[in-house]
Amino acid sequence: MTTDTDTGTGEPTLTIDELAARAGVTVRTVRFYGTKGLLPPPVIGARRVGHYGPEHLARLALIEELQRQGMTLAAIERYLRALPPGLSAHDLAIHRAVVASWAPEAVESVTREELARLAGRPLADEDVKRLAAMDVIAREADGRFRVDTGLLRLGVELLDVPLSQETLLAARTALIEHSRAAAADLSRLLREAVAERAPQEVKSLSAHMHPLVVEALLTTFQRSLREELRAWLTGPEPEPRA
Repeated sequence: MTTDTDTGTGEPTLTIDELAARAGVTVRTVRFYGTKGLLPPPVIGARRVGHYGPEHLARLALIEELQRQGMTLAAIERYLRALPPGLSAHDLAIHRAVVASWAPEAVESVTREELARLAGRPLADEDVKRLAAMDVIAREADGRFRVDTGLLRLGVELLDVPLSQETLLAARTALIEHSRAAAADLSRLLREAVAERAPQEVKSLSAHMHPLVVEALLTTFQRSLREELRAWLTGPEPEPRA
């Protein structure tokens, strides 16, 4: 990864080769998406070299998720055109999480080499151990790995977060506990709201509401977390002197 040029966010940027490797696609695919308008153009730096930021990586992840749901390229183009302009990497990650929520849990059994390909980067033994501790993967008796493909990209990104494994596991436990409580409350409210409706109508409403509820939860959590971090980083207001 280069660090001499950025996209105005102060974050390191990627060359097209690095972007393709991180996203698990080919350079030819990145260029193709660019020509189709699915991917914004890079920032041109010194020596006319294009540099890509986290938004490009997040958009590629969203495109991959849309493809996994069976959407055609034309449908993906329409979906992306409907998104508000200037979305950040975090905003795009929320859209990807909502899209992923439409599908049932996806678990695959892969070799070590296939795991690295899905991760989009080489995985050291310590990386594999941390992914297993986060319950993203599990080693099987034959040496293969059971991998939750919906969580793999998040787990790989967490490998670069400078936090201890114990802290990440504690955070995971807190998220699971609170998300289950929220899901139970929302499920109860929805059941009460549709108690008198026909079973087929309830099923159709549930399928329609699922992605909307997930997006609402993610957006609410993102805003709450931003407020908590802002309060933590800024600290309490100093008391006025007498």
